Amino acid sequence: MQENYLAKWLNGDLRDAELAEFKNSDEYASYKRIVDATDSMQAPEFNADRAYQALKNRRELQDNKVVKLRPFRKFLRVAAAAAVLVMGSYIYLNLSNETISTSYAENKEITLPDQSKVVLNADSEIYYSASNWDKKRNVDLKGEAFFKVAKGKRFTVATDAGNVIVLGTQFNVESRKGFFEVTCFEGLVSVSFNNKDTQLPAGSSFIAINGEIVEAAVPGTSVPSWMNNESSFKSVPLKYVLDEFERQHDIAVKTQNINLKQLFTGTFSNTDTDLALKSISVPSQIKFKFESDKVLFYGENTP
Repeated sequence: MQENYLAKWLNGDLRDAELAEFKNSDEYASYKRIVDATDSMQAPEFNADRAYQALKNRRELQDNKVVKLRPFRKFLRVAAAAAVLVMGSYIYLNLSNETISTSYAENKEITLPDQSKVVLNADSEIYYSASNWDKKRNVDLKGEAFFKVAKGKRFTVATDAGNVIVLGTQFNVESRKGFFEVTCFEGLVSVSFNNKDTQLPAGSSFIAINGEIVEAAVPGTSVPSWMNNESSFKSVPLKYVLDEFERQHDIAVKTQNINLKQLFTGTFSNTDTDLALKSISVPSQIKFKFESDKVLFYGENTP
């Protein structure tokens, strides 16, 4: 009964007798407090147009996020693939490129991919691409090296001073600052210097000092002298002789009151330092003395 009274009371359908009975019940007071509290509450104002616009904005924002995200993910995949490709290429090229060098008082023999042989003199360096060797037999040289080239395609030795081109032969190339020398021991060598080509048959040399071609002596050996632990010179400025002594013996050289342009002809040992010093100083009429870890060459009349 109470439940029926409650529903009718809420709808305003109770007759006077029923309403009087309902008010005398224990539950009426509780129901009355709930109704009174509810009547004091106000619902927030609802604007249909504003609510529709807010919903539309949320959907557009979600759509824009999706559109922007998909291309970015695709970009990341492409960028990652490109990075892997670039890194792989970089590693392959760098691993297949070879740089071999020597320090002072050191020689080193190298076998190239076609079994050509290279012997590096002291303080020298060669660089070549092993991965591209079948297409181009190119070697970059800094310093001095003896080459014994296997027959095949054109073989090129590139230096800062000039290039040497052969098909298959034995030759020596020295390219130092201000000094460029090529000696052919077998076959035929083509030397490119200052945009001019010179053909060198076996037993001949090409020398340029400070950019000027000078007369070259005929080699009297089948290999360069330094491969036999000696350094030989024919009318070469003393400066380059002392530079070579420094490289071969790993001893710093100082000079005082001597003419470094005077020409030197002779040979010194690459293994016996004392003998080498005498072999240089006596014919040049200069003196020498050790100063800590250096050697000083000085003129006869130096105080």
